[in-house]
Amino acid sequence: MEVLSNNNLYCSAALAGLYDVFDPEIGLNVVDLGLIYRIDFKDEDKTIAVTMTLTTQFCPMGESITSDVQQSVSNAFKDYQVSVNLVFDPAWSPDNISPEGQEYLNR
Repeated sequence: MEVLSNNNLYCSAALAGLYDVFDPEIGLNVVDLGLIYRIDFKDEDKTIAVTMTLTTQFCPMGESITSDVQQSVSNAFKDYQVSVNLVFDPAWSPDNISPEGQEYLNR
């Protein structure tokens, strides 16, 4: 699944760190799981908005995952304020999993 962004260069840098953020119940990173929908950057006020979802609205690790996403992007962009917007529309589906993630999960 492709992550949308208003700055593809910055987005690549943010995604590099997000490959190290895992859903501990599934054992796959949030990028390959297709949980990250969009990352937008505003240079004028030094903010980053990450729009993402979880595999279910009732994910018991949701708070931990979103916190780890926020921390990872903050580490990559130390001068920026990072917010994580959690959405459930569109709902996550196993179809969101990348080919690499599918291979890892033996699907």
